[in-house]
Amino acid sequence: MRGGLAWTGHGTAGTAAHEKQWQTDPARCWDGAMQHEPTEAAGPGPFEVDRGAYEDASTPWADATWRAAACGWIEDRLADRGLRTAAVKRVRLRPWSVLIRVSVGGGGTVWFKANPPAGAFEAPLGAALARWVPVHVLEPIAVDAERGWSLLPHGGEPFRDLLDRGAAGPGAWEELLRQYAAVQRDLTPYARDMELLGVPGARTAALPGVFDRLLAENPALPSAERGKLAALRPRLVEWCAELAAVGIADSLDHADLHDRQVFRTRHGRFVFFDWGDASVSHPFCSLPVPVGRACDRYGPQMLPRLRDAYLEPWTGAGRTAVELRRAARLAWRLAALGRACSWGRLFPAPSAAPATGVAESTRWLLELLTEPPL
Repeated sequence: MRGGLAWTGHGTAGTAAHEKQWQTDPARCWDGAMQHEPTEAAGPGPFEVDRGAYEDASTPWADATWRAAACGWIEDRLADRGLRTAAVKRVRLRPWSVLIRVSVGGGGTVWFKANPPAGAFEAPLGAALARWVPVHVLEPIAVDAERGWSLLPHGGEPFRDLLDRGAAGPGAWEELLRQYAAVQRDLTPYARDMELLGVPGARTAALPGVFDRLLAENPALPSAERGKLAALRPRLVEWCAELAAVGIADSLDHADLHDRQVFRTRHGRFVFFDWGDASVSHPFCSLPVPVGRACDRYGPQMLPRLRDAYLEPWTGAGRTAVELRRAARLAWRLAALGRACSWGRLFPAPSAAPATGVAESTRWLLELLTEPPL
């Protein structure tokens, strides 16, 4: 099978964020939390289960009926393609997803992903993106939109692995951002279609309302920080109005586009995946994560080059470089709202998982108080 997935996650900073940032090729390395669960406990198997730092997190994997249904769905969808699973499956359980690496008889790998209800849109979105921008995304083998399930092909070597072995350098990051911006530009006519698929709406004009909801629903903000954020609101409204006035239409914001969420083909084309944190918002809100990762690797002097590479596809229509750079600075700051929202997309649980989401959402809200590096 061609194509593929690597382990994916949310942002940076803090124990939970470090866990979400951890990725590796599961064919080579699984962390020390790996457990072997018997076939009787997990349905068709056997399974190797990695729970990471979330031993007490509640996921649907704990439900024997759910496990049997998911495994049966995988088997049936592969049978539709004339394929069968091999004996051992590897399962990665996190509060934000259940991910199963399935070895296919005769060689090859496919990936099953189950999203929480609030992130179930990723399954139908993936199928739609394969129609709208087919050369830059994985085409699902199958999706169950109602249950938020996807079966995906193996995509090959993640971009980070190319970087680590010196097969790609700073220039590749610039090309990645150009291609990603072009994908976002091509998706602007489908913004409403994406919302109808369940992708959360965080449109530029609506961001003050998103801010109000996040502030009102967050129980963890200390009173001093809550007061600072409330005092920031008039400026935030002005930022949103100024950003909208530039005239860049809302599109798909991946919100967590780092080097483990991307493949680069041997022809130099980039393929983007893992849309569970996405929203329909200002496209420039996607900038902080990839630019931050590249600058972590090569230094902050890369930032202007990466920003300008991303902005190239948005030139024209009378927009000046100064206007676009100002828009990028505004969106960089406002991107914290989308990141704060994404931490609400966890499996419901009476464990520490909801507290994790609140803590990370709080951290991202407080990023609004920080001046962007642009």
